[in-house]
Amino acid sequence: MIEIPVVSQWRGWPVLKEVLWNLGLLVVGSVLCAAGVNGILIPHLFVSGGVTGLALVIHYLAPGLSVGLLYTLMNLPLFAAGWFFISRRFFVYSAIGMLIFSIAVEWVRLPFPIPVQEKLLAAMLAGLIMGTGSGIILKSLGSAGGTDILAVILLQRFSIRLGTTVLAFNVLVLVASALFFSLDAALYTMLYLFVSSRIVDLVISGLTQRKAVFIISPQWERISPRILREIHRGVTILRGQGAYSGNEQRILYTVVTFPEVATLKQIVRNEDPGAFVVVSDTIEVMGHRIGNQPHW
Repeated sequence: MIEIPVVSQWRGWPVLKEVLWNLGLLVVGSVLCAAGVNGILIPHLFVSGGVTGLALVIHYLAPGLSVGLLYTLMNLPLFAAGWFFISRRFFVYSAIGMLIFSIAVEWVRLPFPIPVQEKLLAAMLAGLIMGTGSGIILKSLGSAGGTDILAVILLQRFSIRLGTTVLAFNVLVLVASALFFSLDAALYTMLYLFVSSRIVDLVISGLTQRKAVFIISPQWERISPRILREIHRGVTILRGQGAYSGNEQRILYTVVTFPEVATLKQIVRNEDPGAFVVVSDTIEVMGHRIGNQPHW
């Protein structure tokens, strides 16, 4: 009797799962952004940043022109830059993301108006919604086009935060808003853009923030193995010397995730309550297991 091997899992499933996951992120993020555009920005005559903002300015001046169509046309040169400077995978996902975003802006309409009349609160809410949507999009392997592509290029080449780049490129939009509409509109837009940029950074890196920790303690020989055993993080032992005492010391250096900081502090307190500990933020970390670099 011939036994036929049974394939328990289709080999292409991991690839399909990755594609579906990234498409899901693009759809969810685009729908959120479209809800922010149609539910807050347009009713309050706010503009957005980057390419979306320029499309909205043109739409306000010429209402017959579609925001989605303008957004698509303006993205063509930016996608050329994405093709050459980032990756083919990023280009493909970003092209899909741009189409999804353009369609969402045209078709997504809230069934009820957002009950926020105060423009200051509306600007803050728009920043929260649009920043969350943009962050979710950038958590995928692509983007929705626009200044996201330029932001990713600058992040990879110069380690400039995504939100910082997006905020810097929005100066042109703020100037256009002040010239064509009013200074009030520009100031509300600036508030919205600031909130949005901070939320983007929070969604992209804030929840995966790594902490660099320096520990100076005579009990380093007991602290180091506990970090390896209980937190499962690598530790580097540096040689140091006290400037005042002249005594030679050992300095422990490690990088942990944000939730692991509390455990690390407890280990140090248990072994040496008088230890000198410095915990600092990191922007990016490269390395096996602990790395948090974006995946573009």
